[in-house]
Amino acid sequence: MHELAICQDVIAQVERIAQQHQAIAIERIEMQIGPLSGVEAPLLKSAFTIACSGTIAENAELAIESMPIKVKCLSCNKESVVTTNKLICNHCGDWKTQLISGDEMILKRIEMDTETVN
Repeated sequence: MHELAICQDVIAQVERIAQQHQAIAIERIEMQIGPLSGVEAPLLKSAFTIACSGTIAENAELAIESMPIKVKCLSCNKESVVTTNKLICNHCGDWKTQLISGDEMILKRIEMDTETVN
């Protein structure tokens, strides 16, 4: 399950950002994942619990937003939102398209607690 390795990398990145902002806890991590990224959101959520254990993000919530698959038609030059196995232009029906989005995984937002206890 490569989702665990992905979560460990995300947590490492989040920890570096938290350190830069002198955070004491990570409360929420928001990610965007495209259907063509090769990452399964349910498996990522399961692996997240394991990857966070003993880290500053131990009690963090993971929110995953699915991104649409978008292509640009090389014939009519228009953009279309398409499905995984049908990357054809919705405007002219041509199959000569270029992928614009849908294969990415983005760390969108981190909510952290930066208050210190006196």
